[in-house]
Amino acid sequence: MEFQEVLRRRRMVRNYDPDRPVPAEVRDRLLANALRAPSAGFSQGWAFLVLEAEPDRDRFWRATTVSLDDPDPWLRDMMTAPLLIVPLSHKQAYLERYAAADKGWTDRDEARWPVPYWDIDTGFAALLILLTAVDAELGACFFGVPPERMAAFRTEFGVPGEYTPIGCVSVGYRAPDRRSPSLRRGHRPVSEVVHHGSW
Repeated sequence: MEFQEVLRRRRMVRNYDPDRPVPAEVRDRLLANALRAPSAGFSQGWAFLVLEAEPDRDRFWRATTVSLDDPDPWLRDMMTAPLLIVPLSHKQAYLERYAAADKGWTDRDEARWPVPYWDIDTGFAALLILLTAVDAELGACFFGVPPERMAAFRTEFGVPGEYTPIGCVSVGYRAPDRRSPSLRRGHRPVSEVVHHGSW
């Protein structure tokens, strides 16, 4: 698929065919492409928790949701995804990388970083997963892990404390879903958001 077509077709898909698993070779391509994301100093401070087996996906939803007794329509549809990928950032990898001789920030001071590149770069990797899903004619959605459920998620999956889940990407074959009402806002025009030369 041409890149411009991938961009045109990319949107958050929130309902999937539960009877069609993502083929292993496509899953592997999603993850291999995620590793092509840029990272400051080539730190590659990320990890990916892959949940495919139904019991593992159930564990994810139970850990990250207050109650599954009566899921709302959004959650009910999202739970049909046959593949969940949780991208995790690793701040320490960046602090260590920039303390190396070729970088020279031996104090490992987090204040040197104007923004948390460990989270940004892991977000780039998540975007490559989303784009690869479109290229493979799949649907995908990036969504957050509620802060109040983070500890339960970490405990359930044994996630080390130095790794931070930046969200989750659901992937699968598209099923009819409700488009987000937010889309009615439309894309902001280039003239509103691009500033040439000065603001």
